[in-house]
Amino acid sequence: MSDLFVYGTLRHVPLLAVVLGREAAAIDMSTAQLSGHVVHSVRGEDFPFLAEGDGVAEGLLLRGLSDTDVARLDFYEGGYDYALIPVSVESEKGAEDAQVYVSDAVAWVPEGLWSLADWSAAHGIFTVHKAREEMSYFGSRSRDEVDRLLPTIKARASAKVIAGSQEVLHNPSQLSLSDVRVSKLERPYASFFSMEEYELSFRRYDGTMSDTVKRAVFMGTDAALVLPYDPVRDRVMLVEQFRLGPTAREDNKPWQLEPIAGRVDGGETPEQTAHREAQEEAGLSLQRLEEVGKCYASPGGCTEYFHIYLGVADLPDDVVGVSGLEAEAEDIRSYLYSFDEVMDLVDRQALDNAPLILALLWLSRHRERVRAAA
Repeated sequence: MSDLFVYGTLRHVPLLAVVLGREAAAIDMSTAQLSGHVVHSVRGEDFPFLAEGDGVAEGLLLRGLSDTDVARLDFYEGGYDYALIPVSVESEKGAEDAQVYVSDAVAWVPEGLWSLADWSAAHGIFTVHKAREEMSYFGSRSRDEVDRLLPTIKARASAKVIAGSQEVLHNPSQLSLSDVRVSKLERPYASFFSMEEYELSFRRYDGTMSDTVKRAVFMGTDAALVLPYDPVRDRVMLVEQFRLGPTAREDNKPWQLEPIAGRVDGGETPEQTAHREAQEEAGLSLQRLEEVGKCYASPGGCTEYFHIYLGVADLPDDVVGVSGLEAEAEDIRSYLYSFDEVMDLVDRQALDNAPLILALLWLSRHRERVRAAA
């Protein structure tokens, strides 16, 4: 059995419970202090580090940790290049021996004292969602494998944060997430995307709970999609690139005309993603965004969620070309269409990208207002 002093993000009890894999009430813990040390924020990061200094580091003392507990903690903290060292801390029982995670990451630049309250408000919910998926791989994947998945794990966590913060504008049944009971969750596949299998029951319209059913869902992320529109020249930009979906369906048109689009990365807002993707995919600086809508791609079996925008921009003749990030093997060509040309494509059903059609139909309803504001 081991005792551990935690001074950073693991002081956030919901996160600690996820990492240890049990309810907070089942964890033997109390507040404690480590003299001669301070907890610094790290410039450009959302976690702290412990350093010797004139001060007292506040934390939690976790007592009686099992070998499995320590292995779970090592698995989680292993992603942050930490090692364990012995220390003596002060608790309500007096001086107690414990161990603490420290790092020799010399590249970290301290930036003031770290605040648990500030961190929890800014990152707590996101980090708990991220840790739930990370810790689900404990015992089945190495830490290195999980580290390679972190960008997509973070993107999926961000999607859950966004979902939890969105206002419910219309819900005629008044049924909610609290009316779903999950009894089992497994991830048989996880990479850039993942598949999750649920055993669950849900409330029926007569008020009773359904029998337990088994359902699978494709775990995508939130995505920002933006249709660039020049209200002065009255034209839009569309981008074209190779897509695997039509290829796997054996569609004779694997290169698709689309709005600019990209995954909402961990810590990003959809608006930030829209501006970033406009630069990456077309070299565009958007003047402003108009919100078109928010919607699921296919809610019956997919979590992918679209934040769709009209991006007001300057679109001269020479703005088109081939762009994209080489690191992501992107090869994206842009095209300009007058409003009348692109609406003719809609009318002829020559476009088969749903968010693009939705954005163009929205533009047809709001075009005069957008042009008047230019």
